[in-house]
Amino acid sequence: MARTLQANTRKLNRFVPLFGVGICAQVMALAVLLTVGAQAVSAQANSVLDQYFSQSIGLSRNQLTDIRNGQAVATALPSRTPSEVFLFGAVYIQGTPERYVKLSRDFDRLRQLSSTLALGVFSNPPTLADLNGFGFDSDDIQAIKHCKPGECLLQVPEESIEDLQKSVNWSATDVEEQVNQRVRKAALRTLLEYQSNGNRALGVYVDKPIPTDVSKQFAYILDYSKALPTYLPEFYHYLLAYPQNKPVNVDNAFYWARVKFGLKPTLRVVHVITMRGNAADPIAYVIAEKQLYSSHYFETALDLTFCVLDPADPKDGFYLIKILGSELAGLTGVKGSIVRKAAVGRSISNLQNGLSSLKNTIDSSR
Repeated sequence: MARTLQANTRKLNRFVPLFGVGICAQVMALAVLLTVGAQAVSAQANSVLDQYFSQSIGLSRNQLTDIRNGQAVATALPSRTPSEVFLFGAVYIQGTPERYVKLSRDFDRLRQLSSTLALGVFSNPPTLADLNGFGFDSDDIQAIKHCKPGECLLQVPEESIEDLQKSVNWSATDVEEQVNQRVRKAALRTLLEYQSNGNRALGVYVDKPIPTDVSKQFAYILDYSKALPTYLPEFYHYLLAYPQNKPVNVDNAFYWARVKFGLKPTLRVVHVITMRGNAADPIAYVIAEKQLYSSHYFETALDLTFCVLDPADPKDGFYLIKILGSELAGLTGVKGSIVRKAAVGRSISNLQNGLSSLKNTIDSSR
């Protein structure tokens, strides 16, 4: 068993550099658990795992047992600044990773979620018709009218604000349609530029006194532990250097959504990157959902999903592991700390419930 543990650990070490030690340490801890096996865990392995999870993640013995028994567990991870939020969640699912990947791409199912107000999937190549339904509400449109650098209720690059303010007839009866027609064209233009030139197309938000360079912010959140990859860095570098150096086992998809979050509906544009592991790898899939734009709250967001095969019976089940990272506005100061506590608590609950729902859906489809 010790030799098996060492061999599987070496395999997983190939994936650690993808996201740095800070993010993948949690995945490695679960990988050790999976390698030992739910039905054959030695007292020594239990002791090491319990200590690791207690010190690195903060899981209790009951939570570790819950994961082994197929119950969803979610918790917050340490962050470097008050604006950062990192969440960890895991659940064991009886089914195949392919079933989860198929479910995650079922946009009709996503449209049925109570948090989704609208959702559209981009064609390849994207067209303006893909953005039907994409647009701001009347409050956001009024916010655009009064926006100025350093003081705006929307996250919009400065050049987009200036273009909208100058090109729209604000006294016309169809002002909302004027604005949203231009917003859809701007969103398509930005996405096409991103698909050609990568992160530098994402612009700089100037809604706050300190501008947010989206590209640099994304690199910062990806470099959670400040550890650079040294082995198989293709996926890590592809996230940063997209569209350059695409690995052969990677697929891309793009969608937009209008979602309920906080006090205002939020428009988001998301890039989904899916990497398939090799047949001998314990990690069958790694999926990154990379935020390209958000109208409110999220300055940057990156959701990582790992589908890890169960070594005890890789044909029967897998562990679904999620690491969610984001940089949010409004979480600093006394008021911000109160907002942060409530937002993190709600996010942990949503993550746990979401994992449980996914497990139930996949288990019941066997």
